[in-house]
Amino acid sequence: MDTMAKRWARLEPHLEAYGPKDSLPRPAVLLFHGCGGVRDHIRHYAEAAAAKGYRAFVIDSFAARGWTRAFGLMFVCTGLQFQGAERAGDVLAACWGMAKRPDVDASKIVLAGWSHGSWAIMDLMTMPLAGYGEAYLEDPSPAPLTGVQGLFLVYPYGGFGALSRTKPWVRHPRTFGIIAVQDHITGAADADRLYQSAIKAGGDVEIWRAEGTHAFDEEHASIGIMRYDPVLTEQAHEKFQGFLAKSLGPADVAQAQARAKSA
Repeated sequence: MDTMAKRWARLEPHLEAYGPKDSLPRPAVLLFHGCGGVRDHIRHYAEAAAAKGYRAFVIDSFAARGWTRAFGLMFVCTGLQFQGAERAGDVLAACWGMAKRPDVDASKIVLAGWSHGSWAIMDLMTMPLAGYGEAYLEDPSPAPLTGVQGLFLVYPYGGFGALSRTKPWVRHPRTFGIIAVQDHITGAADADRLYQSAIKAGGDVEIWRAEGTHAFDEEHASIGIMRYDPVLTEQAHEKFQGFLAKSLGPADVAQAQARAKSA
């Protein structure tokens, strides 16, 4: 079992960073991929955040463990390995690590997840983080989550093993949840059940019911019953950018402050 520092040391070499080419402390969004690994659609969201001046970091949980996409599809997507409660440790450790970066304003963080990534984030919200072993870490603590201002959750997994099905959230950042109405992995009713945990905790929760399938925003996902929808994808990107602005404020605050100090 890792400490937060050890987990971050495994994750950090596999970060993909997007955003302004400066060293100013800016608000940031951390993006957590689905069970198929990092795909281009996650990068497109990161680029959408960067286009508005935010920093965006794609966190690759699979590369940090030496896993391939094929491994993820075989063992993670089937629930045989690496369920949400375990991956929650990656989310917590990433927040811990980001707080140490001089180019990130750790008081202004959004966590974004897709499917399995959303599962991990939502499981983390149910954990007090007060004792050994929570989130599969030796030294869990709620302190790294202090600056988390919002959660952007896209077609989260909500079946067997998802803690939000039965456990209340113990923290409640502003939340934007996307339900794929034609989702074959987590039906709309299950997804609603997950978000009720956030609502009951007193969270500010907005839900968008996208008339698409699971992975509707992934360009190469038109396999079986999954269908890429470019119109819904564009709308999702716009909602993502709007949510970042609402949760983090304008991204150029750091630049304005720096100019004021030098004036």
